[in-house]
Amino acid sequence: MLERAAEIVAEAEVFIITAGAGMGVDSGLPDFRGDHGFWKAYPLYARLGLSFVDAANPGHFQRDPAFGWGFYGHRTNLYRETVPHEGFQIIRRWIQRNSAGYFVVTSNVDGQFQLAGYEDHQILEVHGSIHHLQCLKPCCRDIWPNREQITIDPATMRSSSIPKCPHCGCVSRPNILMFGDWSWLSDRTNAQEGRFERFLEEQGDKRIAVIEMGAGTAIPTIRATSERLGWRHDQATVIRINPREPDIKPPHISLACGALEGLQRIDALIPNQ
Repeated sequence: MLERAAEIVAEAEVFIITAGAGMGVDSGLPDFRGDHGFWKAYPLYARLGLSFVDAANPGHFQRDPAFGWGFYGHRTNLYRETVPHEGFQIIRRWIQRNSAGYFVVTSNVDGQFQLAGYEDHQILEVHGSIHHLQCLKPCCRDIWPNREQITIDPATMRSSSIPKCPHCGCVSRPNILMFGDWSWLSDRTNAQEGRFERFLEEQGDKRIAVIEMGAGTAIPTIRATSERLGWRHDQATVIRINPREPDIKPPHISLACGALEGLQRIDALIPNQ
């Protein structure tokens, strides 16, 4: 399997990187898999009896915006400070080595691919981005960069300031698709989806390596995208890297390990680095 994965990478003319939450674990980002993973990262919510689904709910911004921004402000600060792991650069070296085209499709809202040097116009963030804001109502369809400086009290997970919409003065919120969401503006993600579809149409019969990392079955958006690409394009091969749920039908490739380990193991077998 590993040798075949290295062959696919070495011969690829196009890379499509599909990434779920597991991609960030090797950078030190928390694993929200199940309530226990979430509560380990945020023990206050365990004491309050709130799950990740409960915390990631837009209703908090309406009922108690300081509490809503406590969670998302903390995550904003965390993602700004996190250094992407070496796996991001391994893939970039593969792209450069092969003079290949690429596109990133991720369910992560953390902006780690942009931070690692990937071009913003070659990234599809299917659930939005914490680094962009919108009006909670919304009063209009504007989406703007998140340049807020947010101070969080870790004892209460409340924000000392409430970001506001510059148009109407209402509370603003991250431009992220949350659970039970009624007001997410999808325009930015829709534009990204359009660019991705045009990218796919331009590839013709090129050899495509789909590198999937850390995408689980609980919310299977990324896995479904990888599989659709694998079966839709005759020249596409999916390399699924996942420590818990690696299974995928042949001729696609399954590696049961974390993202960074899998990328390093493949990289070690690629000639002419």
